[in-house]
Amino acid sequence: MKEFNTLDDFDFNDKTIILRVDINCPLSRDTLELEDDNRIRQIIPTIQELIGQGGKVIILAHQGRPGDWDFASLDKHASVLTHYLGQEVRYVSDLVGDDAVEAVKSLSPGHAIMLMNVRELPYELDSKSMHEHANCELVTKLAPLADFYVNDAFATAHRSQCSLVGFPQVLPSAVGRLMEKELTALTSVFEDPQHPTVFILGGAKFGDSLRLIERALERGIADHVICVGLCANAFLHASGCDLGDENIRLLKDELTPEAIEHARRLLKDRSERILLPIDVGIDLNYERRDVFVEELPCGPILDIGNESVKEFIRVMNDARTIFMSGPAGMIEREEFCMGTEKLLTAMVDTDAFTLIGGGHTVGAAERLGLTSKFSYVSTAGGALETFMLGKPLPAVEALKTCRKI
Repeated sequence: MKEFNTLDDFDFNDKTIILRVDINCPLSRDTLELEDDNRIRQIIPTIQELIGQGGKVIILAHQGRPGDWDFASLDKHASVLTHYLGQEVRYVSDLVGDDAVEAVKSLSPGHAIMLMNVRELPYELDSKSMHEHANCELVTKLAPLADFYVNDAFATAHRSQCSLVGFPQVLPSAVGRLMEKELTALTSVFEDPQHPTVFILGGAKFGDSLRLIERALERGIADHVICVGLCANAFLHASGCDLGDENIRLLKDELTPEAIEHARRLLKDRSERILLPIDVGIDLNYERRDVFVEELPCGPILDIGNESVKEFIRVMNDARTIFMSGPAGMIEREEFCMGTEKLLTAMVDTDAFTLIGGGHTVGAAERLGLTSKFSYVSTAGGALETFMLGKPLPAVEALKTCRKI
């Protein structure tokens, strides 16, 4: 039995649907113009399907957070959506007032409107249960005007917020196509992967990396974990390698005594399954030089070395599932992109199911023109991390409570 509904479970003809999406886009600090509309493009299939069935779609979304410079109106997002859909998505500068109610009531089948940034509501970000959020004004005002609720905002699924968890308590609800794809892909990697499975981790949050590695190895999810970037440097330090003061400073607060002890324990128990670089790319007088880790310290470590790349690719070539999150080096500098580029290219050259996640990793893949060659590309941040660690996602849990009506 399915845990939650999908769009296949409902008939949306002449029905009103509240659709929560995540179109929180990078903006220009000077003009607040959208610099990347990828998240808007990702939700097009869900909207097209809903309006194609004759649905009347009310789009709820956010941009930024109150107090931040990118906390902005959604009028430009509506314009971009209009462009991609080929029909107007009217922006309504209201959420729970008379203008919003009138706009919803006047919607015609096969059309969509976008309401104001939901984070304009002070209670949207309140820490409350799904049942408490169901009593918030946003839900009590809009839900009676709608027939269904659809959540296609996986990137915010780790948050328990009004627009994400309140509506499923009072309306028949489903996941949108983007969230459905995301959950299916992540489940295939983190719960039931095809083996051998290789994880490549380079994130800066060493504590999270440790918990993920321990979970993946203890549960038999991953056969090998390849550590790159700052994650690798932290493990090398824990193993007794002298990185030098300069590289230790780059790790900042990640090298707590607890984290170092945790890393040493993992290396002792799982040393054959945790792969660390054997050489690294350092900055020596503003030029790249590859050195074996035994030669450290001799400069800031900004990439993995070529010999490490060869060894890692050898392991990847035998894999049936490969996941990568976090770059292998400082990809902002061209001479230190080598490790990241070669690992990403090697992934798409295999026959494995390949998934990448995290903004820097996805950005590197986009620059290389590789994104379409991966089995799945996740743009989620916190939600992806939460899923990887096996923690419940509040927005998904809310959908699970919903029963079809």
